[in-house]
Amino acid sequence: MASLPSILQALFLVPLTLLPIINPVGVAPIVIDAAGGDDRVLKRLSRQVAINGWVVIMASMLVGTYVLDLFGISLPVVRVAGGMLVAYSAWVMLTRHEEADEVHTAIAEDASADLSEAEIVRRSFFPITFPLTTGPGCIAAAIALGAQFPRQPLPYVMGAGIAAIGAAITAAIIYLTFRNGGRLLMRLGEVGTTVMMRLMAFVLLCIGIQILWTGWADLNRMAV
Repeated sequence: MASLPSILQALFLVPLTLLPIINPVGVAPIVIDAAGGDDRVLKRLSRQVAINGWVVIMASMLVGTYVLDLFGISLPVVRVAGGMLVAYSAWVMLTRHEEADEVHTAIAEDASADLSEAEIVRRSFFPITFPLTTGPGCIAAAIALGAQFPRQPLPYVMGAGIAAIGAAITAAIIYLTFRNGGRLLMRLGEVGTTVMMRLMAFVLLCIGIQILWTGWADLNRMAV
């Protein structure tokens, strides 16, 4: 039977490994933009992104290695594709005209209160959950964590259960960050939010290029 310290270590391994990669503080301005400045939509959207993130993390840990092996896809390829998605999303945010921002905000504010749960789910997955929150770096790390599960049935179930709780802690932190960080950023006003959005878009562009470069470097090493 595993000791309490080893159980606690395994429990907090998931959030301590994934949260620095996820960086929910950096994604919070994008969640605000998608919510259209409506606090009720922000709450629902934050909750749905946290749920989506938990599902992606668990799927990556439990079946990620098997899916990649089935299709013959390597982790460096996942990093390259995910880095391209992150960089593209950041570029669109960075180069969007101010007039388009005003139209987007006005439409979002008019329609946000009437969004159905199905619409919230649709908007929450791409690009907020993937690739901006649980992106290729997070998926690769989750797959690596899942590869460490014991292969015996009972230890595997125990390890997966502890990992599920750790993933739930991660999702809860994502929710709290998006929910409360979003409220704080909303107080910055229109100008402050626009400046923050442009800054974070540039940071996300750099992150996307870094992920892409890491995957490309890994592919080159594999080819040698």
